[in-house]
Amino acid sequence: MQRINLDGYQLIIFDKDGTLIDFHAMWGGWMRDVAARLEASCQLPISQLLFASFGYDSASRRVLPGAPLAMTPMATLRSMAGEALREAGCPPSRVESALHAAWHIPDPVATARPLADLGALFGELRARDMKIAVATTDDRTPTERTLAAFGVAAMVNTMICADDGVTPKPAPDMVLAICERLDVPPLRTVMIGDTVADMQMGRAAGSGLVIGVASGISPAEVLAPHADVILESVADLF
Repeated sequence: MQRINLDGYQLIIFDKDGTLIDFHAMWGGWMRDVAARLEASCQLPISQLLFASFGYDSASRRVLPGAPLAMTPMATLRSMAGEALREAGCPPSRVESALHAAWHIPDPVATARPLADLGALFGELRARDMKIAVATTDDRTPTERTLAAFGVAAMVNTMICADDGVTPKPAPDMVLAICERLDVPPLRTVMIGDTVADMQMGRAAGSGLVIGVASGISPAEVLAPHADVILESVADLF
């Protein structure tokens, strides 16, 4: 197993879903539930159209690499669901009521499964005097609830979420905003995530080390051309 030398780095930025928590457990179940609710609300067979639009493979129950479901803010996903309803033949006058009846966010506590002992992981980083941040395309409220449920919220110095008004991945803006807040140069920053967009964000921001984890939606061979190091999961940092 490859060991990571974190000497000289002052900040580590984690993606959330697929990196810190099990992406498929949370978002796959949510995808199936939303599709079922929309079908019941509009009385149209919309599930497969919705799965294709969002990039969800119902046969394997996994989100596909690069899928909108993996890196699109909730507000945009809701708009995409509306487009799918219209494409399926739902009358325009009924689209909003169907969405209102069916749309919900995943329960960030009940459905979140950590991919490592986050308390131990974050504690080790803090013991090394490293700052910790989160950059996620999920919204702020569920992100805060998830970190609080795992007992690590107090160890996170800052976070940038999808509804914070910062240009999302793969643009460098999230990383650069975090570095500015914490007064850490990007070159002294580690970016770790499970998608190519995470890797591209770190690269574009000038992160000193970009780490891909194969615990999310992207296999190691997809991440490898974009990362300095590939790990099975964040549990392998130490």
